[in-house]
This record gives sequence, structure tokens and C-alpha cells, in this order.
Amino acid sequence: MMDKRTVVEAKTVFQSSIDLDAKTRAQYYNNWAEHYEKDHALLGYRSPYLAVEFLNGNFQGSREDALVLDVACGTGWVAKLMRDLGFRHFVGVDGSEGMLAKARMTGLYQELKQTLLGSEPLPAQPDAYDIVMIAGAQDAGFVPVSACRELCCAAKPGGLVCMSRGHHTDVKSQEYTRDLEQEIQRMEVEGLWRQVGIHRTNIYMKNPHVDLQKDTEKTPAIPGTVYLYQKCQP
Repeated sequence: MMDKRTVVEAKTVFQSSIDLDAKTRAQYYNNWAEHYEKDHALLGYRSPYLAVEFLNGNFQGSREDALVLDVACGTGWVAKLMRDLGFRHFVGVDGSEGMLAKARMTGLYQELKQTLLGSEPLPAQPDAYDIVMIAGAQDAGFVPVSACRELCCAAKPGGLVCMSRGHHTDVKSQEYTRDLEQEIQRMEVEGLWRQVGIHRTNIYMKNPHVDLQKDTEKTPAIPGTVYLYQKCQP
């Protein structure tokens, strides 16, 4: 891959990652790790920023003491942003060893674990984390809707679960959004967590599914949502 990337190349690589099975995608991300952040920056990808900003504005505890579970941590983007806000303790989980290698290079994680969410359980102790973060990985074919319960389980009672995702334009993604929001609401009715806030944005990232041959600032954006929930006391 070329060192100097273009928006067209970034879109093409992003699109190529979608229709893969979990194991093949993990291998794909191994090769993509070197350019992952650069490509997403070209696409105006805001998921880590949106998640961290919304979480930070609603977090009332000690940032230096908080234990953060960074799910689908990738290259460590979320942890780097949180470090700049005073957070210090991170455990990362991702399906790609190549991405974990990049995360390891940040020196921010006390522990990093490889697992394919959906086909394997989330490797996290229940009731252990002050904050559980997942940015960008919740979509059709990626992290399943059912993982919401695992994220909630990992949080301490009173801990926060922050989920940031884009609303892609294909039918499967639209169905995923519907199912995810139904599950989120179902868990609230069951008393597992309560809503702290929901932030919706019209600019989550450039739409990577259109105009693949055009490198233009006029590429339309897709919307996104940040969901922030607090685990209920038993």
C-alpha cells in the first residue's frame, strides 16, 4: 500500500472490509492496521471523538482511578483521546492481532486481549469496569446486537457504557440500527441500565459507499449516534 493515501483509496479499502466473515475480516484488519487511522481520518471519521467527548461530559468520577474497558479497541485511538483527558487505566479487546500490535505500541494498555466478538464471549470479568467503551464496531456483520448485554455485564454497578456508531445506508445496517435500539430499550425496561443521554449527529463520517471513484469534499456524510447508559445497582 502507498504511504500517501487518497480519499478514493480509503473508501475502497473501507468498502472491501464489509462483506467478510469474522475470521477473514480479522486478517484483513491485520494488513490494514498500518493505515487504519490515516484512512479513517481521510473519511472524516468522528466515532472516537464523539464517544470520548460525550463520555467525558457526563463522567463524574476520578479520571485517574477509572478502569476503562476499550472494546474493539483497534489501534488505541479511543485510549489516546481519553489519556489526554486524564484517564490512565485501560484494558483493550480486539479481534485483530495487527490492530492490537498498534494498540500495544501506545503503551497505554495494562492488558490487551484478542477475541472475535459474536463468535467468542467478551473476555471481561463482570462488574469490573468503571467505563466500557465501543466506538464504530456495532454494525451488521461486525459486533452483534447481543453484545450489548456483555458490555453491560462488564461494567460495575453505577458504571457507564458508551457506544458510538454510524448509520450506514444499506438495508442490513438499517435493520441493525432498529434491532440495536430495540435491545437497548429492552435492557432499560429490564432494569439492567438506565439512559444517561443520547447524542445524535448528522456528520459521523463521509459516506464510504458512494462515489468510490471521486476524491471530493462534496461526498455526503452519514449520521451517527452516541448512546450512554449507566448500569443499574442490583
